Amino acid sequence: MVSQTTTPAAPADTPAPAHLPAYAPGELDALAARHGLTMSGARPSLSSYVRQLWDRRHFITAFATAKLTAQYSQAKLGQIWQIMTPLLNATVYYFIFGVLMNTKRNVEDFIPFLVTGVFIWTFTSSSITAGTRAITGNIGLVRALHFPRASLPIALALQQLQQLLFSLGALVVILVGFGQFPKPSWLLAIPALLLQALFNTGVSMAVARLTARTPDIAQLTPFILRTWMYASGVMWSVDQMLKGDRVPHYVVVMLECNPAAVFIDLMRFALIDSFGASHLPPHVWVIAAGWAVVCGVGGFVYFWQAEERYGRG
Repeated sequence: MVSQTTTPAAPADTPAPAHLPAYAPGELDALAARHGLTMSGARPSLSSYVRQLWDRRHFITAFATAKLTAQYSQAKLGQIWQIMTPLLNATVYYFIFGVLMNTKRNVEDFIPFLVTGVFIWTFTSSSITAGTRAITGNIGLVRALHFPRASLPIALALQQLQQLLFSLGALVVILVGFGQFPKPSWLLAIPALLLQALFNTGVSMAVARLTARTPDIAQLTPFILRTWMYASGVMWSVDQMLKGDRVPHYVVVMLECNPAAVFIDLMRFALIDSFGASHLPPHVWVIAAGWAVVCGVGGFVYFWQAEERYGRG
């Protein structure tokens, strides 16, 4: 009869075998640095992160274009929906707000006013909505490949800018059809759109980080955006609403500094003859630039600070 013997397990406090060297605190870091080793998945410095994004600029543009092309690939009308969606929204808003609620009263060129507001608001709302899916919707890509994660929300914001530029052709046709012909002031739309794109990208990156940690935020986003839309003068004139003393001063300041309303007003000022400087809040370009820089830079830094945590857990 053969007996089996088992070796007793070593106690938890058994010292490491003698052939493994012991390192003082900090010596392992120095040893790793001496041999060019870095921590796997560690967050790079901010300047290094920016360089990595620039090195992947071709990937970002290709990813954005591919997403835009695939967005309506299953629909019969295909890319025509890029134009039809905001136009149908504008039609619904016209009948509900312009006709039934008579918000077109005292608003000159109401249809160009409304359509411009819808197109510009859609740019912001779509960018933020896309940001909620930037990490969670591409989790396989995040876990499989090593690349700066900010590439995803930036690419999705770029996709929305491409879609807006594609749709602006329809906006120009509508404006011309209602008597708004091209003039030098239309060039002001370029800086206005660039500032809005920077603002949208920053907010998109901030939302991407929040939803990567708490996916439930994506479910609340449509309700927040809907409320924001009603406060941004898409279907009604903020300037007309604030006339008189009916609204407290702090509400006036909040509505005038609302970034969505500011970008919409700048585009209306650039494209619509009857929407003059008197309809704009004071220092409107300064406000627009401030929102763009604060949210663009702030959103980027906020996203970068959690770089090593995306796709984990």
